Order: sequence, then structure tokens, then C-alpha cells
Amino acid sequence: MSRTSRRLALAPLAGIAALSLVLTACGGTTQESASESSDSGSRVTGTANPDAEIQDGLKIGFLPKQLNNPYSDIEVAGGEKAVGEFGGEYKLVGPNDASASSQVSYINTLIQQNQNVIAIAANDPNAVCPSLNQARDAGVKVVTFDSDADKSCRDLFINQATTEGVGESLAKMTSDQIGGSGKIAILSATPNATNQNAWIEVLKEQLASNPEYKNIELVTTVYGNDDDQKSFQETQGLLQTYPDLKAIVSPTTVGISAAARYISGSSYKDKIVLTGLGTPNQMREYVKNGTVKQFALWDPTDIGYLAAYAGAALSSGQITGAEGEKFTAGELGEYTIGVDGELVLGPPTVFDSANIDQYNF
Repeated sequence: MSRTSRRLALAPLAGIAALSLVLTACGGTTQESASESSDSGSRVTGTANPDAEIQDGLKIGFLPKQLNNPYSDIEVAGGEKAVGEFGGEYKLVGPNDASASSQVSYINTLIQQNQNVIAIAANDPNAVCPSLNQARDAGVKVVTFDSDADKSCRDLFINQATTEGVGESLAKMTSDQIGGSGKIAILSATPNATNQNAWIEVLKEQLASNPEYKNIELVTTVYGNDDDQKSFQETQGLLQTYPDLKAIVSPTTVGISAAARYISGSSYKDKIVLTGLGTPNQMREYVKNGTVKQFALWDPTDIGYLAAYAGAALSSGQITGAEGEKFTAGELGEYTIGVDGELVLGPPTVFDSANIDQYNF
């Protein structure tokens, strides 16, 4: 099933449809880009030629948050597929941990290897900036995906969904499953993860300002560092510390699957709600055994795929990164660059027992 047909088939399930995420899809004409830096500090120069061909043999280096992370593995697989489609050279490097500074040495390696594009999911928005700007000074195009760096040190950001949309959907899924009342906790990835922190902030704002959620109390946020065992242990600790907890919200695929594994084998099964962001293949077992009723995600393959095509379009001169420019991202179709060089992949899907077997990622 194609990405488009999957979405059409599941439109009635749009518990997340309130995400108001719009992808503008239309052809482009040549656009003049500002020669000076924008207020954000990004460097948009030159003239875009949307009719330019993607150059042969482009070297595209992917740097995920960490290697051997199931979610990251799916993302970079999409990047590898795209690079193969346009005849480039795909390179994968990365750390085994998701600490703030762990990616810096790999950025330097990619610069030395004369990559045309670095596609990075930043572990920290600032720690990677000096090295990324060194890459840009050397002529390398920088595309962030999944988790952004500071916009002063990259050309484009591939966002899964709007920050507001994800945070709002997490609040809604949680409230719906606990009846709008009770104590909840968050199991996040790393304390510095840009996307996690942004989603959590919106979730907190929703709980504080939306009358529908006035009876929901967020008691704590804990961090599993995107490590399976630590996330498992943090789940155990939450349930022991807060015996009256109604729900755990985990906006990280590693965290939600580790939490599900703990809950499914414990006395808390059927007593605690677990929701958040996960992949169908990780969560299928826990949905079918009743541990998890509902969670959400976009297709991470498409994030890496779009990042690769965006990098190729930049490096080939089809776009410069200016707002309003358009390019075609292979089978995903045409995209328009938004404010501050952001591209939104599209709305995620809510998964439950009725639809989870329609997905394989």
C-alpha cells in the first residue's frame, strides 16, 4: 500500500487529524533567493533552478541520533532508498549513544570525506552547530531530520509533523484513554532531545490551558536516554513511585516499546494506560495482548527519504532553501519549503487493533 493510499484508507481514524498539517503540492518556477543571511542566521544564497537535474554521484552522509536504534534504522533506510533512486553514494555513520556531543566527531569525518550533503538527526540543537557550520563553510549542504539543530547551522529541517500538532495529539490520546482525569507521567528520550522537549512543552501547555484537561495532572518527566534497558527501568520506577498513576506518555519509540514490555509482564497490565509514539512492528504484540490501546506515528522511512531528496535538490541547485521554493521528492511528490527552511512530512496515523496489521515498519 502506498503512502498516499494508506492515508486515504485511514482518514476516518484521524484521531490525529486535528494536526492541521498542510503540504503544499504544486509545480515551481525559478525563484530568486535573498543573497544576504536571513534573521535566523541561515545562509540562503544564489538562484534556484527547479528544472535542474539531480547531479550524478552525489555523496550523501546520514548521521542519525545513534546506530542500532530501531527507529533510526528505519529512517536511514528510507534515505538509502532515495539515494539509490537518484544514483548517489550513500554513507552511514553515527554514535552508539545519544549524548549531546557524540555526533561531533562524525560530522568532522563526513567533512573530511568530502560529502556533498550531511543529513543529521541532532542529539542536541547547539552542540553540533560549530561542526555543522564548518561543513557548510566547506560547501556541504546540511539537512536536519527528525530532531532539529539550531536553524543558524543547517539549510533545511525535515519535520515529521508540526510541533504543536504532535503535542496536541499526545494530550488528546492520553485524555481520551483515561477519561479526562488522573495523574500522568512522561517517559522521554534524552534531556536535550530537541523534538522530545518541544512536544512535551506543547503537551504541558495543553494540560495547563485547555479546560478539557483540567483534571489531568502531570507528576513528572523521566528520561530513558533512548536506551531500552534504562527506559524499562524508568517505567518500573514510575509505577512504584506513583501507584495511582493513570497513564505513561512516551513520545519516543524506544521508550514506549520498553515500557510496554515491562507493563505487559507485570501486575500493572490493564491498570495503566500507555500511549505515545511508536512503530507498528514494535508495538503490534502489545496492542494485540491489550497492553496498549492506541499510539501514533508517521512513517519514519519517509523522513529519511525526504531528507535525502531535499539534500540532493539543495546540492544540485534546484532549491536554495528559501521559503516558497518547490521541489519533487521522488515518490512522495512535490514539497514547498516553509518558514525557516522547514518541510513538514505530513500528519501521523493513530494505530490501534483495527488497523495495525495494515502496516509493516
